[in-house]
Amino acid sequence: MEIHELVIEMKLLERRLTLYEEKYGILSEDFYAAIMAGKLKRYDDYDESRADFSRWKGIYETWLRRKDAYTNQIHKRDLAETLRVQPAY
Repeated sequence: MEIHELVIEMKLLERRLTLYEEKYGILSEDFYAAIMAGKLKRYDDYDESRADFSRWKGIYETWLRRKDAYTNQIHKRDLAETLRVQPAY
């Protein structure tokens, strides 16, 4: 996946993450740490939160993979050459 495609996909994922962050009142990073530590098990009894948490976790993990791919690629390239629009002078 090209860098510009990673950026576009990450921004789309961030929009979806924002919906959950606004609904539940915490940032995705904190949600992910809590769910991975098993601190949200009491919500397993509720269908809506269980489904939301499953989707939220999956979206965040996808975002993390895209972020890692972006970081790996951007460090291997000349940033000035990576920009999609070149100066018109």
